[in-house]
Parts: sequence; structure tokens; C-alpha cells
Amino acid sequence: MNLFELPQGPLEHELFEPLVDGAGVLIERIVSSGHVTPQGHWYDQARDEWVVVLQGSAKLAWEDGRTRALSPGDFLLIPAHERHRVMETSSDPPCIWLAVHGRFP
Repeated sequence: MNLFELPQGPLEHELFEPLVDGAGVLIERIVSSGHVTPQGHWYDQARDEWVVVLQGSAKLAWEDGRTRALSPGDFLLIPAHERHRVMETSSDPPCIWLAVHGRFP
């Protein structure tokens, strides 16, 4: 597998590919192509999430009004239960993320 390899044809939904899942840690590749979190929905995850954009761009928003634009190489840690959503993702090129879910000090 190659992290930069894209699926053939248009993506109807975001692609979530688990790369490692065990011992309380999930590492996944996410491919977004103009996908956003549905209006009114907030992610409220039980584990911390460390995320990095490998290709393309994205913009995240938090329930408290903060926003953050991400470009290739930008990363951040989203603590467990910090409600957030994806406001924008690029489609040309598609946004490729690497996300690590677990408990981080």
C-alpha cells in the first residue's frame, strides 16, 4: 500500500482505511475530496486524535468557534470529547490525512 495512491473514479463518500488497529490505537488513512462533516453534526470522539494532512488542504472548526486551516505537513492533536467538524477539504488534489486515535499524555 502507498499512502498517496488514490482510488479510481470519484469518491462518493470519504474513504477511511485502517492501517493499524489494536492495543488501544487506531492509525488510519483518510481520503477526502471536497467532503465535509454534515451540517449540525460534531465529532465527539472517545479517544484523542492526532492528525496530519499529507496532501491537499482542509479546514476544521470547533464548537467553541475556533477554526484551523491545514496544509501539507500541518498536524494537530484533538483531545478526546473536543467537539469538532470538517468545514472544507480540497478536491484537486484530494486531501489525504493520516490520523492516529489513542490516549496521549
